[in-house]
Amino acid sequence: MGIPVYIFTGLLEGGKTTFMKEVLSDPNFTETEKTLIVQLEEGIEEFDDDFLKKCNCSLVAFDEIEDVTIAALKKAVSDNKADRVMIELNGMWDLSEFVDECMPANWELYQVVAAINGSTFELYSANLGQRMFEHITNADLIVFNRCTQKDKDYLHSRNIRAMNPRATIFLDDVDGNSEDYRDNMVMPFDIEADEIDISDEDFGLWYVDASSSPEKYEGKTVKFKSHVFISDKLPKGLIFTGRHGMVCCADDIAYLGFICETGDKFSQIKSKEWYNITAKIHIEELEIYKGAGPVLTLLDIEKATPPKDEIVYFN
Repeated sequence: MGIPVYIFTGLLEGGKTTFMKEVLSDPNFTETEKTLIVQLEEGIEEFDDDFLKKCNCSLVAFDEIEDVTIAALKKAVSDNKADRVMIELNGMWDLSEFVDECMPANWELYQVVAAINGSTFELYSANLGQRMFEHITNADLIVFNRCTQKDKDYLHSRNIRAMNPRATIFLDDVDGNSEDYRDNMVMPFDIEADEIDISDEDFGLWYVDASSSPEKYEGKTVKFKSHVFISDKLPKGLIFTGRHGMVCCADDIAYLGFICETGDKFSQIKSKEWYNITAKIHIEELEIYKGAGPVLTLLDIEKATPPKDEIVYFN
């Protein structure tokens, strides 16, 4: 039987320890299971002995990544008779490398949580943009804590969801009150229209909304301008429809799009060309989406001129 593993990421003083303690203090989470806390970064907040005893936890700490080996982690679980593991990852370590090189084979990664200090996010993004971007894109759950209203406004202006549409995102204020990031997302197009017309400027917002809440678009017809890609990785008749977007910084331009079924129109489509696409959406579970996502069925296609700005921006 596999060992469930929860990894908490984020830069120093981002609130990882505090959030872990909140989770462990919930009786519904703790129940009768014993938790091993693997601490790979020590901040101001600590796991004291009284807390560990109360929450049925044990703690093992490592200072250097060279000491974190598969053998050492297997021994820690065995010595402490742990049923599951919670890892406080050093914010400067690479998550993928840790999972691939350090985690024992019988450890099952259940969830990655990013804890981020909302009041320092802008500063850290400017100085450690790539590392911050990785924390956001790798997470299943993202919690921005200690947010003022100004911080929340800034986080919405950055459109964090574009960086990771599949993640659940919360904004917590200084009193611990929590707000779903989606609550203040207002769509500039009519989702109830017979044909949802997505302007060039609004493609990014639509992509984020359709990725994070695909069920809203089941059976809907959409029209938008797309830079089409035909890939050898897809069966004949399927294409990628979307745009390139700058989701974090100039070094992180990525293709943002969905799979489209072209039917008998495939022969008239050329890769890396611009088209006006009209398509009907249905939802499918696909590996490329890492879950359920929109799949488009092409209704109409015509050549188009590129938009004034070919790159989608989110801030």
